[in-house]
Amino acid sequence: MTTIRIFVTGGTFDKEYNELTGELFFKETHLPEMLQRSRSTLDITVRTLMMIDSLNMTNEDRELIAHQCRNTHEDKIVITHGTDTMSVTAKVLAEKVPNKTIVITGAMIPYKFGSSDGFFNLGNALAFAQTLAPGVYVAMNGRAFNWDNVRKNKQTGQFEELH
Repeated sequence: MTTIRIFVTGGTFDKEYNELTGELFFKETHLPEMLQRSRSTLDITVRTLMMIDSLNMTNEDRELIAHQCRNTHEDKIVITHGTDTMSVTAKVLAEKVPNKTIVITGAMIPYKFGSSDGFFNLGNALAFAQTLAPGVYVAMNGRAFNWDNVRKNKQTGQFEELH
């Protein structure tokens, strides 16, 4: 059975709502709960690298993600990530991590809200990681996009091809 590594970096996927302040915040990743609820039988190892909004992600953070991807023994990797800068991280990974299938995914609505697209995106990312050729992809809205041909349309809240 193929082993898949999931690296958690934060993003809307893992945000929670503070009812007193009305603010979103990070507590801990929801990935183990999501995998359990989805009844996944895949061989998956989850590791949290950081819990940050992708707008606050630095070059050093992206270097850490690339380093972890290069040095993990698994060659199928899913990364949960904030949607605003997925393509920036994807570019770094495409340049620095050869010969692995890396799928970056996220959510427009936090998992804890109940109406999140995170479950759907995570399931797709896991399927794409098992079936796509080595390379770097973004999995959102039921599609897998090549890292260099995707953008987030901020008007529609959907991901689309550049051309």
